[in-house]
Amino acid sequence: MKPGCYQAFLFVTLFVNFAQFAKRFKALRRQPIKHSNAGADARLAALKHWVEGVDSVAGGNLAPASGDASFRRYFRLQKGGESFIVMDAPPPQEDCLPFIRIAGYLEAMGINAPRVIEADLEQGYLLLTDLGSTLYLDRLEADLSSAGSLYDDALRALAVMQDRGAAYQALLPPYDEELLRFELSLFHDWLCGTHLGIEFDAAEESAWQLLCDMLVGNALDQPQVFVHRDYHSRNLMVTNENNPGVLDFQDAVEGPVTYDLVSLLKDCYIKWPAERIRQWVSGYYGLLDKSMHEAMTERDFVREFELMGVQRHLKAAGIFARLNHRDGKPGYMLDIPRTLSYIVDLLPRHRELAFLVQLITDRCLPQLESRA
Repeated sequence: MKPGCYQAFLFVTLFVNFAQFAKRFKALRRQPIKHSNAGADARLAALKHWVEGVDSVAGGNLAPASGDASFRRYFRLQKGGESFIVMDAPPPQEDCLPFIRIAGYLEAMGINAPRVIEADLEQGYLLLTDLGSTLYLDRLEADLSSAGSLYDDALRALAVMQDRGAAYQALLPPYDEELLRFELSLFHDWLCGTHLGIEFDAAEESAWQLLCDMLVGNALDQPQVFVHRDYHSRNLMVTNENNPGVLDFQDAVEGPVTYDLVSLLKDCYIKWPAERIRQWVSGYYGLLDKSMHEAMTERDFVREFELMGVQRHLKAAGIFARLNHRDGKPGYMLDIPRTLSYIVDLLPRHRELAFLVQLITDRCLPQLESRA
């Protein structure tokens, strides 16, 4: 993409046929994974060559910044007193188009997210603005007293994203029944099956399907909004202005109003006392507009929030197991006990989770501990 063409490109892509976008989204989600160190080295050389072809940053110093749970890699590019981020998203495993789309939507909403400066969709390279290097998680672990102000900012930004995101949510893939059930299957297949060798008998399989029906129904019955889908402490940056900086938004969907709130407050990487979470949830309900209050009471909102968390935490635990076995990334396994503990905590208020909690406490957690 030539310099100066990004805004025109974004305008055109808003009108790309949605059916084709949704089809591509689903196809990429199921695509087989291939690993190649040689390919990674070749891509790095090609990325450096591409960067040198961008006049504004040619001659800058490129260094690794971070990776993530996907095939994407990030590099920090410094030239003079300026700093940029270069994303390497290798096709066909990754697709830069959703990132470019959502970056444009977030910019229009006034959300502090990376802006796309240059893009090469064919090679999978993006040059982005740099939001700094301080993750929410790092700041919180270093200073727990910062939680109040950081979460106030994150909750306000989420409210803005859901409110102003209404203008764009119809352009996103839907968080539909197929996707919700696929995510739940990750726990069943990857954590219970592949990692722990747990086989469900007929009665357990029936109980599992009833549980999935309830969780999917809870998600689909909620008001549908713009959903970031990974709005948590590893994807939020501490910034001096318009805090937080928001990362990893390319998988945004139109989905349940409580989903991102669960991601933030029942974080897989850091856990807060239940009473503090309840206060934040209540405060966030107060930020919702009148139409949301008419659609559900605060009590209903809390229940939907809690059950939405069950779906998300089952999904996350399954993804962590898949990252270990399929992608050779075992570090996330350490986060599974914390992730599943959120579900166990709900049993006193949600007896309908008895089967799942017993599965987790009697079989999953003991086996995870014995394998640690």
